[in-house]
Amino acid sequence: MFAAPAIVAYASFVLWPMGLTVQYSLYQWNGIGASTWVGFDNYRRVFTDPELFDTILHAFELILYFCVVPVALGLAIANTIRRIATTRLALVARTVIFIPQVIPLVAAGITWSWLLASDGLVNQVLSAVGLGGVTRAWLGDFGTALPAVGVIGAWVLLGLCTLLLLAGMSKIDPALYEAARIDGAGPLREFFSITVPSLRQEIGVCVTVTVIAALASFDIIYISTQGGPGNSTMVPGLEIYRQAFFNREVGIASALAVVLMVLVLACVLPIQRLTREAS
Repeated sequence: MFAAPAIVAYASFVLWPMGLTVQYSLYQWNGIGASTWVGFDNYRRVFTDPELFDTILHAFELILYFCVVPVALGLAIANTIRRIATTRLALVARTVIFIPQVIPLVAAGITWSWLLASDGLVNQVLSAVGLGGVTRAWLGDFGTALPAVGVIGAWVLLGLCTLLLLAGMSKIDPALYEAARIDGAGPLREFFSITVPSLRQEIGVCVTVTVIAALASFDIIYISTQGGPGNSTMVPGLEIYRQAFFNREVGIASALAVVLMVLVLACVLPIQRLTREAS
């Protein structure tokens, strides 16, 4: 009885819409008129249409920036802060690093669009240090647009990963480090032999959150590039929005949404399983 209200809410706002999405994915429908049964043709188109399939590849490429970079840098920064935990600098560092988490993503996207513009601060700094030859409109260049978006995502997620890992480090028994120092271990050996193995669960959480953020990315890309130039930064979330509300292809949008959900589960469930087995 106590769980009933939550179950009803979950079924109404998650399970029921999910079921409708699966149903819509089997039809050709413009959202208004009569629908036509097409079976799995929409799914076939998702995997055979280069424009649609490339969005999935872009999402997986963003995992490198949204996941690998924040987790790796977060480990290094958290370990550094742990070593100076009693100083005022540690408090300032935690505050500064976590700021991106409290800034609305829309504001972050707009700010980075200004910074990475052809006359933005990034190009001004590069020109000032004699690297004017590499300046460009980073979000408007076909070769750099997706990495530039990835940098924005890494900046946003770095603070969350750092604080999660720092919280995990605070639970590690200091006696382990003292014993390692007595045995002659240096900072690098302590990090890889004590710190990293003790943070398996925290690293699993960080990887899970950041992988989901990469695969389901929407707001940062919508604000900064809207999928351009061309379709070089188009990701599934933005393509679903475009197909459903601009092209009136509800069936295609639903099929891509179902594929995205399956991909998220296929990536996240093994991570969770490995984390539990390691613990």
